[in-house]
Amino acid sequence: MCRLFGMTTGGPRVHSTFWLLDAPESLQFQSRRMPDGTGLGWFSLGEEPVRDRAPVAAFQDADFNAEARNVVSHTFVSHVRYASTGAPDVHNSHPFVMDDRLFAHNGVVRGLDVLDSWLTDVDRALMQGQTDSELVFAYITAEIRRHGDTASGLIAAVRRIAAELPVFALNVVLAEPRRLWALRYPDTHELWVLQPRLDKPGPARHLASGREPGQVQVAAHRDACPMYVLASERMDDDPGWRLLAPGELLTVEGLTASSLFPFDAPAHPLTPADLSAAESVSQT
Repeated sequence: MCRLFGMTTGGPRVHSTFWLLDAPESLQFQSRRMPDGTGLGWFSLGEEPVRDRAPVAAFQDADFNAEARNVVSHTFVSHVRYASTGAPDVHNSHPFVMDDRLFAHNGVVRGLDVLDSWLTDVDRALMQGQTDSELVFAYITAEIRRHGDTASGLIAAVRRIAAELPVFALNVVLAEPRRLWALRYPDTHELWVLQPRLDKPGPARHLASGREPGQVQVAAHRDACPMYVLASERMDDDPGWRLLAPGELLTVEGLTASSLFPFDAPAHPLTPADLSAAESVSQT
């Protein structure tokens, strides 16, 4: 299945090198099983979302390797893809950007013609690819605009999708500057969160040191700066990893985390037996 990654320090800009390249279960390592796309998103010094995507595996992508070592930000979203809907293509690779937010998804949602009917031409104009993930994000974005609040819009969108469309899994990471939302829904796939402890430095756990020229000093050690990390699987042996509960929506704002459980079970759940061969392989 696709793998999600999110990280925020709440303010200080750091590299994400350890998690993307050097951890025992780094995203680059995971991409050897997820060959259909790679993407890294972050926020510029002007707080604008930036992302680089390619329809290749991360371990084969020189740009991903270079950006993982050189980019600094307070908030990151990354994704490695195993395609289920939409061919391997740069426009089908995550993360997606709409209304200055970054978004990545892991799972399968059906009834895409129905979902598309909920969108306006303005909503559709934000899309470039053909994935269920981008369509879900377009609808979430529309609901955020309608509610005027990110969490409220996200909740409203997922509630309607869960009530009216067949859902196998809808795990998401959504980011704004210094803010992350992570949803594990329902219980099909795992999603983990870690707040690394600052009293247990280890030489194998580090953030590469460096400086964005003329701008900001970067933390030199993985645990030198408080942060939250979100991932589809535990990426190292830190005992602090916690599995999100089914239906848990975790919000991290700054370095304050809170959880809500605002969703009922899917009204039309898909089982593994319901999936096509391509979907089944992609969700393993």
